[in-house]
Amino acid sequence: MIKELWIHDGNRIAVRYAYEYHDDSGNWFRAYGNENWEFDESGYMERRFASINEHPIAETDRKFRWPLGRRPDDHPSLSDLGL
Repeated sequence: MIKELWIHDGNRIAVRYAYEYHDDSGNWFRAYGNENWEFDESGYMERRFASINEHPIAETDRKFRWPLGRRPDDHPSLSDLGL
């Protein structure tokens, strides 16, 4: 998964994200989404809204390739990838 800060103001943050996954049959998908978070005066999340869309992709069209674990720091961002 790659998340990218979209905007922030006061107690609200919006991010966009994308991730790739495969099902048990080996079919690949890419999912895109947005999340909006609102925090209370103590810094606790008070509201969360999320929207996500996914579509099938060929394994050869994958853009997120790294070993299991944290995304490498030098991996392109969503903006860099044109997503």
